[in-house]
Amino acid sequence: MKDFHSSKHRKQYKMQLFLLFCFLIICFVVSFHVGRYPIHPIDLVKVLFSNIVPIEQGWDPSIETVLYQIRMPRVIGAVLVGAALSCAGAVYQGLFQNPMCSPDLLGASSGAGFGAALAILFHLGFLGTTLFAFCFGVITVLMVYLLSRRVKGNPTLGLILTGIMVGSLSSAAISFIKLVADPNDTLPAITYWLMGSLSGIGQKEIWFCFIPILAGLVPLLFLRWKLNVMTMGEEEAKAMGINTKFIRLIVIICATMLTSASVAVSGMIGWVGLVIPHFTRMITGPDFRRLIPASMILGASFMLIVDNFSRMLTTQEIPLGILTAFIGAPFFIYLIMREGNKS
Repeated sequence: MKDFHSSKHRKQYKMQLFLLFCFLIICFVVSFHVGRYPIHPIDLVKVLFSNIVPIEQGWDPSIETVLYQIRMPRVIGAVLVGAALSCAGAVYQGLFQNPMCSPDLLGASSGAGFGAALAILFHLGFLGTTLFAFCFGVITVLMVYLLSRRVKGNPTLGLILTGIMVGSLSSAAISFIKLVADPNDTLPAITYWLMGSLSGIGQKEIWFCFIPILAGLVPLLFLRWKLNVMTMGEEEAKAMGINTKFIRLIVIICATMLTSASVAVSGMIGWVGLVIPHFTRMITGPDFRRLIPASMILGASFMLIVDNFSRMLTTQEIPLGILTAFIGAPFFIYLIMREGNKS
């Protein structure tokens, strides 16, 4: 970890972060040009700057409607969801010292999915579905944490086992709701939502998820160096003066808010929080002071690219969960084979 402070490695990291940020900006601009109503980059700049400086309107008035009501919320939503899931996956993999960890490890995704399915069953609308998904995601992880405290011995193992148990119960509850749902109306809506999509996201949903995502990201950015210490093990971290129980609780709370807020507005999108941190480690290394910011940027870029392909490939949008699985599974197989060849 000491190499982070050397001038050479600091400059290298700044260049990596700069290139990743430039890549994100390119993906961000291109995303406005993709879809049934493409917005040219020049028109995009003109419309955005017209709110700051007086510019003669030389564009179609419908562009503003498409930009602010449809395209902007979707693009910002993709950035927020990608950054949140990638960050949550990275900190979970470090906290539990397991490269197979993902943001749904403690049942946040399945709990949020149950809440959303329940809201769709009772026809509460998109905003009601978003609220139910977020609340049930948080409640599920709270149950996991409280139950894990009853497990004697290794607290990390207790969290993982309890998370698997409660997550399985949530998945069973989702299956039951799908069983009793109206097969002509409600069941397709539940199934499509669970596969993940950003098609229904609007300005209200953006504001709804922005606050918990920001509240989850900021503390994790400040706790990066403590996460480095936590990866050394429980006893080593305590010996260095780290309150492991408190740090673990804060990380779980922040990662839960990130995951629940993301699932609430986009549905259940897998593989992002599992694969992107691994790919980022190949670029920046395992140091969390580098890994977390880079994972957020790369995750946001990845989600923008996947969402663009979901709109481009067919006339009907492909759910994001399907595309991330098609991309994530082969990449993870490559990682496994790569590690096997090293050994």
